[in-house]
Amino acid sequence: MNTSTKHGLAAGDVGRPERPDWTIDQGWEHYTAEDHATWKTLFERQTKLLPGRACDEFVEGMRDLPIGPDQIPDFRRLNEVLMQRNGWQIVAVPGLVPDEVFFEHLANRRFPSGNFIRQPHELDYLEEPDVFHDVFGHVPMLMNPAIADFIQAYGQGGLRAQQLGYLPQLARVYWYTVEFGLLQQGDALRLYGAGIASSFTESQFCLESASPNRIRFELERVMRTHYRIDDFQESYFVIRDLDELLEFTQIDFEPLYQRAAQGTEHQPGDVLADDRVFARGDGSYHLAKRIN
Repeated sequence: MNTSTKHGLAAGDVGRPERPDWTIDQGWEHYTAEDHATWKTLFERQTKLLPGRACDEFVEGMRDLPIGPDQIPDFRRLNEVLMQRNGWQIVAVPGLVPDEVFFEHLANRRFPSGNFIRQPHELDYLEEPDVFHDVFGHVPMLMNPAIADFIQAYGQGGLRAQQLGYLPQLARVYWYTVEFGLLQQGDALRLYGAGIASSFTESQFCLESASPNRIRFELERVMRTHYRIDDFQESYFVIRDLDELLEFTQIDFEPLYQRAAQGTEHQPGDVLADDRVFARGDGSYHLAKRIN
């Protein structure tokens, strides 16, 4: 099952499965020894790295799930625990899925996960989210009731944002929270975003590098802020705690969308005069890449 071809939506018509909801069987029995070895390499180096960097809720979720180093998790076993905890389940998909399919799954407490795993030469960067990103990065946080409810609300909100024409504004909220979010825990910053938690290099960069900005999360500000899909983030946004995400679900986003769409768009590395800044980055990482 270890392949470097495009998957799901990125593969065009050949990547579209028969089922209209884009779900497929995980095909756990078809993973090869090399697939499981890749998982083991990723799992072991990441679990050694995350203590002191990942938030407590991530660590607790990982502890309570049937996830280990020796083999790619079987979604059926994960779902037994998730369903009992909070009514969520993982559904296998071939890769990226259309927006409306993604939102529909989330709105019904189904988390779509790619069933493929990256190749050994792709350990540090992969264009498409694979089973390691989706399961290792996302699923431990789904064990937390605040994240579980927030992601369901995001799915419901995504369907509405599509109808209103404000999907880019909402996508930025997801990117800077569920994928690349930081939070305050005690007197330190900790990561909770799946894109960071599943990345060997970015899980260190986001907290320890002098390059990126670390800015207090403000909803409308984030809606106006572009993000990087090709490299480390230039700015990370920090929430107070996971319960703050639940507070967002009580807000009518439509007026925020309208103001954000009409206001100034911000670049990923911008620091604004009214930002509450935990650490102003020196931009050295991205500057060096532009020079070279």
